[in-house]
Amino acid sequence: MKRNRKIRSYTMDIHGTLDDVFPLLCPVREYDWMQPWQCEMIYTDSNAAELDCVFKTNFPDDGPEDTWVVSTYEPPDYIEFVRINSLRSIRYSITLIQQENGTTQATWSQVITGLSSEGDIFVAGLTDEAFHGRMKILQNMINHYLKTGEMMEVM
Repeated sequence: MKRNRKIRSYTMDIHGTLDDVFPLLCPVREYDWMQPWQCEMIYTDSNAAELDCVFKTNFPDDGPEDTWVVSTYEPPDYIEFVRINSLRSIRYSITLIQQENGTTQATWSQVITGLSSEGDIFVAGLTDEAFHGRMKILQNMINHYLKTGEMMEVM
């Protein structure tokens, strides 16, 4: 059987080095720069992202509560999460490449799969336009934080 699936990615330019950017891709550090962000840490030895770190989020626009697991952790250039709820699963990977000008190219990729008929409908309703809009906002947030050391005000 094949459920509904969408694959999408977005590449952004981040105004910082790998060593500046990678630590921010952590459920604990996202409180510093990402709005809105809220998570419940379930398991971490380091109080930060690490292999097999587990946390939960609850963003109603994304469906029911999600459980996230850090499935690959290769600092400072790659992290992958598996994010799952009752509707769908997401394999979420972020690849960082240092640029010669001191910036970092970040490619955020998602493989989203419906887990039921209801999940298939949810996945079918996801648009690339909405994804790209969210990613542009994230790019602005992380660049603002790297420039100012403060969270960007979101209207």
